[in-house]
Amino acid sequence: MNLAWAPDRPLRVLVVDDEALARSRLVTLLGDCRKPSAVVQAQAAHAVQAMECLQHQRFDVVLLDIHMPGTDGLALAKVLTTSGRMPALIFVTAYAQYAVQAFELDAVDYLTKPVRLERLQAALQKAERYLLMRGAAQTQAQTPDVILIQDRSRTERLPLSEVIYFKAELKYITVRTATRSYILDGSLNELEDTYGERFLRIHRNALIAPSAARALEKQYDPEEGEGWALRLHGVSELLFVSRRQLAAVRDMLARG
Repeated sequence: MNLAWAPDRPLRVLVVDDEALARSRLVTLLGDCRKPSAVVQAQAAHAVQAMECLQHQRFDVVLLDIHMPGTDGLALAKVLTTSGRMPALIFVTAYAQYAVQAFELDAVDYLTKPVRLERLQAALQKAERYLLMRGAAQTQAQTPDVILIQDRSRTERLPLSEVIYFKAELKYITVRTATRSYILDGSLNELEDTYGERFLRIHRNALIAPSAARALEKQYDPEEGEGWALRLHGVSELLFVSRRQLAAVRDMLARG
């Protein structure tokens, strides 16, 4: 599905919530949004209905509830993530405790009900930046030697050869070189899709440049427990390696 978006038109939105009143309130709030503006192209009361909409229409943004009958919002988000190309995803829920899981699924934002107009507007602005970053990544696929870093009103062309790792930090991506760190709006999955031949996924939250890998070391992580971390040339911090990716990392080190 082609999800290309241009800044000169409103964001195309799919609202997914099992409560009709909640959907109606979001539709009203979206109608009041201005920069960027948004238009609701479809509504869905459950995950199956949402998937039908996504198969037949193009959307830039999905506003997604979590607690719904049948497949919940997190499960639907996982399906969209594994499809490789998904709209900007904004969770809208009454439950604050799922925020970490939501951002691990590359959600653009996480709103708690009742949603305020100002907060929804800010989330749409994040979605706009996410979509612009996706468009830039598609353009860079033709010349994949640089990545564009947006810093307020300035755009910097950072050579990929200088990047040591990309790390997801809940709401943004840290881009680390030997000399400094940059902040990048977007998705780690999008970066992997675009630059997967040049970077290796070592954890759900990290991509590294294989040439920077130096050694595996035993490490204890408060969330992961006992495991292995990767030492990289040019930076002092270690990056935790998931059990799933450990064999690939060992193979990379063995090949030099």
